[in-house]
Amino acid sequence: MMEWLSPEEQQAVLLSLRVAFWATIVSLPFGVFTAYALARWRFPGKQIVNGLVHLPLILPPVVTGYLLLITFGRRAPIGAALHEIGITFAFRWTGAALAAAIVAFPLMVRAMRLSIEAVDPKLEQAAGALGASRIWVFLTVTLPLILPGVLTGAILAFAKAMGEFGATITFVSNIPGQTQTLPSAIYAFLQVPGGESSALRLVGISVAIAMLALLASELLARRLARRISG
Repeated sequence: MMEWLSPEEQQAVLLSLRVAFWATIVSLPFGVFTAYALARWRFPGKQIVNGLVHLPLILPPVVTGYLLLITFGRRAPIGAALHEIGITFAFRWTGAALAAAIVAFPLMVRAMRLSIEAVDPKLEQAAGALGASRIWVFLTVTLPLILPGVLTGAILAFAKAMGEFGATITFVSNIPGQTQTLPSAIYAFLQVPGGESSALRLVGISVAIAMLALLASELLARRLARRISG
């Protein structure tokens, strides 16, 4: 498997796939809930919540990583409490997944929110008028209609998580085999003489994964949209 890559390069690729996968899977239900709340509900502080959700898009990634460090570091109150029950984020691959999930979350929510807003609320109201509960209406009416947006958001979040660098290296450092993801490995190889070839190979993999993710999101969205409209 990937014989043309060195062991260190393979570790970086596999770790990035692992981090991006779990970052996407764990944040997916929160993304759907947040997108639905922003698209359908009215509540005090809605604009503040919307701003907080999209804040990682405009904050410098290093700031996001530092905020995670002072929140989930082992000496921080929350981080210390979690460490006592066996959950550690700082300087672990789980921390890389957390950082990637937070940075990718706005892209996921935005794609899902646009899909929810495109659904006619009258369809949901009609199902509710027939006696269906809100959860059942969401599962049987809303979710099938927004599925293209959900998949698009998940794929875009996965691609973003694969490319996350600033918040990750600030929060979990750049430890080979433990927290060194693709972008961190590229950065490390560029700092040593003769590392350009390794960096170039990893850059090629990063570009290929990003392009495949974008193409997959477009193809899935179109196919599911045709199925729903049919």
